[in-house]
Amino acid sequence: MERIVNLQIEKLPEGVYLATSDNVQGLVVQGNSITETIETARDVAKKLIEAQV
Repeated sequence: MERIVNLQIEKLPEGVYLATSDNVQGLVVQGNSITETIETARDVAKKLIEAQV
């Protein structure tokens, strides 16, 4: 099953990107690029959603 998860991504002063989501409780990830951050967020969101079920 596919789900759409809205992400809020911001660039931190340290130069990394931080992603959070109001849709998936506990989703907080960071990456060195936007692409890396989104890919990591996708993996973490999947695991968090599976854990909720």
